[in-house]
Amino acid sequence: MKKRTFLKNLGLGAITLTGLPQKSVAKTSDSNESKLKNWVWVNPDHKEKEEVLKERYAKFKANGITGVFFEADDEKHFTIAKQQGLSTHRWIWTLNRGEESLLKAHPEWYAHNRKGESCATQPPYVNYYRWLCPSRPEVHSYLENIVKTELSKPYVDGIHLDYVRYCDVILPVALWKNYGIKQNQELPQYDYCYCKVCQEKFKEKKGIDILSLENPDQNLSWRKFRYDNVTRLVNHLSATAASFKKPITAAVFPTPEVAKRIVRQDWTNWNLSAVCPMIYHRFYEEDVQWIGDAVEEGVRILHGKFPLYAGLFLPDFKSQEELETGITLALKRSIRCLLVRKCR
Repeated sequence: MKKRTFLKNLGLGAITLTGLPQKSVAKTSDSNESKLKNWVWVNPDHKEKEEVLKERYAKFKANGITGVFFEADDEKHFTIAKQQGLSTHRWIWTLNRGEESLLKAHPEWYAHNRKGESCATQPPYVNYYRWLCPSRPEVHSYLENIVKTELSKPYVDGIHLDYVRYCDVILPVALWKNYGIKQNQELPQYDYCYCKVCQEKFKEKKGIDILSLENPDQNLSWRKFRYDNVTRLVNHLSATAASFKKPITAAVFPTPEVAKRIVRQDWTNWNLSAVCPMIYHRFYEEDVQWIGDAVEEGVRILHGKFPLYAGLFLPDFKSQEELETGITLALKRSIRCLLVRKCR
């Protein structure tokens, strides 16, 4: 399989792929192939020469890659990729924003855990986990301006949101050993956000002082309140992208159930051009077959709202044959789900 060899040789960390736009169902395998879209994440090296970039992005296109999510701005990379027929989207960190200037100017914008600790000064897990609170209108405006700035550049075709969620209240199980923790329950130091703005808005909406509850983490209305906070932010940024007539996509946790449970992401209710679930099977100590299960769950619940691109983490695969199995499962299970729904 030429594409498998190409991806391995280039050392790419992750790819996303989809079988079909969900609002259409192909009749034959040939027409399925014509609708394939494959994306890669790239952190552009600003020092690379044009000749190198032309060759690389031409290879991307020749081997089935249709678009690139760029982690940083670089007009040279974007322009050359576009010249080779690739879509170019700017990948941005959304609610995880640890830049020093922002921390100094607006420490009050950052999320607080159930113990009252701000991740502006006491970040969970790792030092770069500095999460903004999506309840705050100032945060919406700040992120809107970032999206506007990126989309105003003529060489940027679209925006890709990452870290658009709360901090992981529970990490993927394979990562527990990295931090010497066991998260069989929602521990207060990882449960966000309990800042004054969140408390006040929730009390105004539901008449409940969330910290007066014995088990606030188990209150269903409080969970929904936080899902809705992120959803409002995403849909606000989606409207911003629409004003530029450019698409907006997002990297999300692997399934709707997992995303809601461990990072408060309700991504099936977002207004996106497409979604890219990070179906990193070994993070969850699952085998390669789980990729198909995760894709089918997402496609089924989205029910044609927008396309789903299955995100695969290449280091998770033990061999090229296993990677081929993962790709095949992602495509077949998405197509099967679509065909079943069409029949109904």
